Amino acid sequence: MKLEADVLKIKGLRHGFFTRRGGVSDGIYASLNIGLGSDDARDLVLENRDRVAADLGVGSARLVSPHQVHSPDVISVDGPFREGADRKADALVTATRGLALGVATADCGPVLFADPRAGVVGAAHSGWKGAVTGVLENTVAAMEALGAARSGITAVLGPAISQQAYEVGPEFHQRFLHDDPENARYFIASQKAGHFMFDLPAFITARLNALGLGTVADMALCTYDEEERFFSYRRTTHREEPDYGRQISAIALL
Repeated sequence: MKLEADVLKIKGLRHGFFTRRGGVSDGIYASLNIGLGSDDARDLVLENRDRVAADLGVGSARLVSPHQVHSPDVISVDGPFREGADRKADALVTATRGLALGVATADCGPVLFADPRAGVVGAAHSGWKGAVTGVLENTVAAMEALGAARSGITAVLGPAISQQAYEVGPEFHQRFLHDDPENARYFIASQKAGHFMFDLPAFITARLNALGLGTVADMALCTYDEEERFFSYRRTTHREEPDYGRQISAIALL
């Protein structure tokens, strides 16, 4: 049902990079689809989220997640979102115990952060757009505002699309090279003329390493390749399926 990173197996901390297994949804959403933005039956999605919350040791209402928009924005939370609150962001941080922070993904990179000594955790949804515009850097800054120290932060990248499955066009390639010629190292030529294979995990971990964190780890799991374990937006697109499920990665201070 979930995968754990050894570096985050710390007393007082609970986390999980949840797979698509262990839920109640069926069909293309089988089975632990937590995507409220999908066309899956809402009652099934809510049951799946309840199961995630229970696994993390928190009440259902205390599993909080943002309305993800591929932005660099981060929200610091100390409890569940109030009705009508603006949840548009791609990362959450907290110093509140008994509150689980979760982000949904289906190829983008889920990154869980923890400074257990300071008692601060974070969760970020990092696709290429969020990574380029600063969601990782902003998450660390928001954790520092709550008392975390960079040297004490552990950051782990969970299941994401790998380079061998992520083909991009020439405009994408040029944008990255325009930002920084050194970004050429994240691309290799694809079999399609003028196209490239982009290494999103390497790009994310390089951004994290540049922040001077205590530990940066990559679980090196590909959402596209491992259909039995993970949902994948790109795989769904290639198959021309009508929709796709989302898995959740979450962390809580207990």
